[in-house]
Amino acid sequence: MELAPATESGTSRGRLGRPLGALAALGATWVATRTVLVLLMTGVLKSPGGDVTADVWMIYHAWYGVLQTGTFPFDDVTWQYPPGAALVILLPGLLPWSYLTSFWVICGIADAAAAALLIRTGLRRGRALTGAWMWVVGVPLLGPMIYNRFDLLVTALALAGLLALIRRPAIGGLLLGLGGIVKVWPLLGLIGTPSGRRTRRSWTLAAATAVSVGFLLAAGMNGAFGFLAFQKDRGIEVESVGALPLHLARIAGGWNGKVTMNYGSPEMLGPWVGVISKVMMAGTVLGFLWLLLWRFTARRRNAATMYDAALCALLIFVVTSRVISPQYLVWLIGVAAVCLTVRGTSQRPVALLILLACPLTLLEFPTMFTQVLNSEPLAITVLGLRNLLLLTATVLSAVRLWRSTRAAAPLPPTVVLSEPAALPPASSYPVRPGIAYEQDLLDGIDHPAGR
Repeated sequence: MELAPATESGTSRGRLGRPLGALAALGATWVATRTVLVLLMTGVLKSPGGDVTADVWMIYHAWYGVLQTGTFPFDDVTWQYPPGAALVILLPGLLPWSYLTSFWVICGIADAAAAALLIRTGLRRGRALTGAWMWVVGVPLLGPMIYNRFDLLVTALALAGLLALIRRPAIGGLLLGLGGIVKVWPLLGLIGTPSGRRTRRSWTLAAATAVSVGFLLAAGMNGAFGFLAFQKDRGIEVESVGALPLHLARIAGGWNGKVTMNYGSPEMLGPWVGVISKVMMAGTVLGFLWLLLWRFTARRRNAATMYDAALCALLIFVVTSRVISPQYLVWLIGVAAVCLTVRGTSQRPVALLILLACPLTLLEFPTMFTQVLNSEPLAITVLGLRNLLLLTATVLSAVRLWRSTRAAAPLPPTVVLSEPAALPPASSYPVRPGIAYEQDLLDGIDHPAGR
């Protein structure tokens, strides 16, 4: 008779021990990997490829000085960001340390907050911690560079917005709108939201936040949208997918253009650049037209569809861009991590491809970046493999997203109650009345599109 309680107690302890062990492993991995990043950034350990902190203490700090005067650095062609980026550049000035140290501290806080959100989401309702592992492992694979770009902060903001969309669409829309006025791409997180009142709320809050913050910054400072004039004159950045044909032609001796700093990044200028730029922009347009077609023809949705669509949209945006800076990979890591917090996601193999692309990115920048600039065969092979992984991930993401929403889902069974007294008490409902769709999303139940 006494065996049953003992067995039950042992089972409870076992169930409790599993998440505690996973949390301990996640925490230890985060601390260990981020400690290595700090040692590399501070020079205690030698960083491959040299110093990667120059963007913060030279470029960001210079912008900080200009922004403090009440104007945007609109005469600096390296300023390529929406006006909300000024808020991020000014943020380290609120802390008591040097600008560089303060920037690192803010990045560390954003990194830890993103990991905590993914862990919390993974633990809710017994989901796996795969998404948290994606973030904890993926970020350091990009090297110390990632703590010296403000993309980590934007990604943490977008990640929080995506995770909030299901339960609190207004908060999710606000966060994505705020991310959008800093670096545009977080707004892509709204592409997969299901039709209905909740989506209208998130889209409205996103638009209102982006417009209002942009308006306030434009009203209070000069040159808020001067960056738009620089975009049309850009060339092909050396790490982009479009640069690969030019690198190969240069290796073969058939391209006589040049590689030079242009609008804030090393770009390839010369023959065929204009044609490739048009092809890349056409690819962006076609990719997003396909996304619209998918959105209006999808027959079923589940808990993962919204996140899967966000990752697919972001991959299209990155791969067809004329610029692929190494920090763009953290965007993909963040959104892929969100996908992995929901069972039933179609993007697991896509997340693996993104993870494999991270060490290749670290290898091509900063380790072999000089060789990339010179189009040396080994460096271009590494770059080509990285870009091939991203291109494959984009196609696979689109195919799996399309297939996951094609088959018509059966309607859930309808229960007819003959008497009102048969209804269970209100306290037994798992959610508030009127938001059953939200709970179904969290449970991963398929729904016909437009329900």
